[in-house]
Amino acid sequence: MTRVLVTGSAGFVGSHLVERLLGDGHHVVGVDNYLSGQRGNTELFLGHPRFTFIEADVSLGLPYAGERLDWVLHFASPASPPHYQQFPVETLMVGAQGTQNALDLALGHGARFMVASTSEVYGDPQVHPQPEDYWGHVNPNGVRSCYDEAKRYAEAVTMAYHRHHGLDTRIIRIFNTYGPRMRADDGRVVTNFVHQALRGEALTVYGDGSQTRSFQYVDDLVEGIVRLMGVTYHGPVNLGNPDEFTVLEFARLVRDRVGPGLEIVHLEAAQDDPQQRRPDITLARELLGWAPRVPLREGLEATVAAFREAGPPRGPRADGVWAAT
Repeated sequence: MTRVLVTGSAGFVGSHLVERLLGDGHHVVGVDNYLSGQRGNTELFLGHPRFTFIEADVSLGLPYAGERLDWVLHFASPASPPHYQQFPVETLMVGAQGTQNALDLALGHGARFMVASTSEVYGDPQVHPQPEDYWGHVNPNGVRSCYDEAKRYAEAVTMAYHRHHGLDTRIIRIFNTYGPRMRADDGRVVTNFVHQALRGEALTVYGDGSQTRSFQYVDDLVEGIVRLMGVTYHGPVNLGNPDEFTVLEFARLVRDRVGPGLEIVHLEAAQDDPQQRRPDITLARELLGWAPRVPLREGLEATVAAFREAGPPRGPRADGVWAAT
C-alpha cells in the first residue's frame, strides 16, 4: 500500500482516480476547493477508512501534515471552457503556483509526482495526429490561453523540478474524456449533446461540425494513469482514444441513441476552437502496453444512464462560450 495525495479529487477525472486507487488498496488524501469539483464526489468516499479529505486551494498552499506521502498527483484545475473562462486567473494560478506547491510537497516527502496536462497544449494543431514531440500551435493570449498556457507552464515547471532537483516526475496529456460524474454544466460536447437529447431539445453544433475530436471513456484514462505510475518515464505521454469523429458525426450518434428525430442546429463557431484533435498513442502502447478498450457506444450508454439517474440539469448556454472541447 502507498499513500497518495490527489489534488482536484472532487473533479470528474479526480474522483474516478480516487475510486481506483482506493480499490487497489492505497491510502488516498483528496484535496479540492470546489471551484469546479463537486461535493457529491467527495461524499462518495468520506466513509472509507483509507480516505481523508482536505478542503484547500492548492494555489495558496497544501496544508498537509500527515504521514509520509509516496505520490502527489496534481489534477486540480478547471478543465472545460465555461469554467476556465469564468475563472481565468484562478486557472492560471492553479497551473502555475498550484503546480509548484504540489511539486514542493512531493519534494519534501521524497514522493513521486504526476501532473495532469492536456491535449490543449497542442492548440489548433498543424500536425495530425499529435505525437508527444509536437510543440503545438497555441494562441498565447486568446480566450482559451488561460488553460492552454497554464498547462504548458505546469509541464515546464515539472520538468524543471525533475532536472534541477532530481524529482521523480510523470506528465500525462489527457485527450477528450467522458463518463459518469461529469458536471451537467461543464459545456463539453458530450454533456451538451446528451443533456440536450435527454430534454428532447435540438442538439447545438458550433460551426459546421467538421472539427474532429477523439473520445476516451474515463475508465480507460484511469487505467493509463495507473500504468504510468508503475514505470519510470519523465516525458509527456498522450492518453486518449485515436478513434476520430467529427462533432457533427458525434451529434448524430448521440441523437440516434438518445433522441431519434431530434433536430441538429448550427451556431456560430467558437473562438480558437481547435479544428482537429487526435492522439498518437504509439508511446503509450510501447511504454505501458496501453490502449483504450471501451468502445464509444458502450461508454456512451453508461454515461447516458448516469445522467438519467442524476436527473435533469439546467440548460446550457447558447452564446458560443460552451464550445466543443
